[in-house]
Amino acid sequence: MSYRIALSREQNGGLTAELYAICKVSSQLIQGAAGQEPTFREIYADTGQRQIKFTLQEDSVVLEPGILSYAHGRLKYEVIQQQPGQAGGFLGRAMRSAGTGESAYGTRVSGTGEVWTEPTHKHFVFANMESGDSMLVDDKAYYAAQGTLRLSTHQHSKVQGALSGNGLMQPRLDGRGLLVIESPVSVHEIEMLDVPPGETVTVDGDMMLMYTATMNPRLGPLVRGLRNSLRSGEGLVYTLDGPGQVFLTPTHIAVSSLA
Repeated sequence: MSYRIALSREQNGGLTAELYAICKVSSQLIQGAAGQEPTFREIYADTGQRQIKFTLQEDSVVLEPGILSYAHGRLKYEVIQQQPGQAGGFLGRAMRSAGTGESAYGTRVSGTGEVWTEPTHKHFVFANMESGDSMLVDDKAYYAAQGTLRLSTHQHSKVQGALSGNGLMQPRLDGRGLLVIESPVSVHEIEMLDVPPGETVTVDGDMMLMYTATMNPRLGPLVRGLRNSLRSGEGLVYTLDGPGQVFLTPTHIAVSSLA
């Protein structure tokens, strides 16, 4: 028998997002004292799977393709697609020259009701963006966003960006609303750097989850010159200038490196 236990909750306007842990439930027999009947107690074991419930109250949410499990209520479903010739839109990553393989479609759910996503072993981060905020998100991290957020695409000016770990194009979010992103590590392992004006951050793209759009990144070798680049062994890295905030996943280790 399985059971869902709520872990965290975030709300903005008419949209609420809740994260649940899926647990296996078993019964254990407890021997009572002399003359008393034995009793049972339930034991919960975390399976490591997580599931998200969105509760809508006359609001909307745009889901990454393929994550819907089931939904009920007075809801309207709309498949949205990047319009031909339109430069913006995270769905415009249909150019896919970065080779992400993600779909050019998304599902907008609007109205009043509940929406459950598919169970997964991935980690999630809930965030509320305020009016005037802009964020650039790792290409593989976008999961869902409130309909009040404007989703567009940031295209790196250098083709080398496709080799940096984040791809040639990244989702950009502007405005006010609730955002849910996937993370390779738990929210407790994410490190936020508050970078003041005049300072820079240099980071491997695989370790960068998202950053404020005020920090326009430069993509290139850590040191100049082919010989120096080969000696450093670092390849292409991001360099971001403050002011702004960078969210890193320093404890994330690629599976291939564990072999």
